[in-house]
Amino acid sequence: MAFGTQDDTDEVMNEINMTPLVDVMLVLLIIFMVTIPVMKHAVNVDLPRASNTPLAPQAIQAEVLLLSIDDKGQYFLNAQALDDAALAERFRAGAAQNPQPDLHIRGDRNARYERVAQAMAAAQLAGLGKIAFITEPARK
Repeated sequence: MAFGTQDDTDEVMNEINMTPLVDVMLVLLIIFMVTIPVMKHAVNVDLPRASNTPLAPQAIQAEVLLLSIDDKGQYFLNAQALDDAALAERFRAGAAQNPQPDLHIRGDRNARYERVAQAMAAAQLAGLGKIAFITEPARK
């Protein structure tokens, strides 16, 4: 055994070690998989436009409550202006009828969705079972 001699096992390694690079890539992949669903938090929608089909004549009931919501958030039930308390009372009276009337909601394009949701919640609390939305046909 001589000092200063070099055997075959002491050679310098001249290749890139791929293990740390693969580890970094896997960590980046996991980070992107977690953050991409968080970035998609908003969807632009235009709710009032929709394709619709007219109801068959036999499906239309005798009484329909037509709720219109203007762009300021004011409620109109069958073309009569109402506040929130009066609207809830009219919904309760409609829910007590047999058969129950359908509630058709016409919301202005610029109306706050909060007002539409409040009207739907009031109808549900009153016990109305059928709610429909009236929209304009989609433009081609």
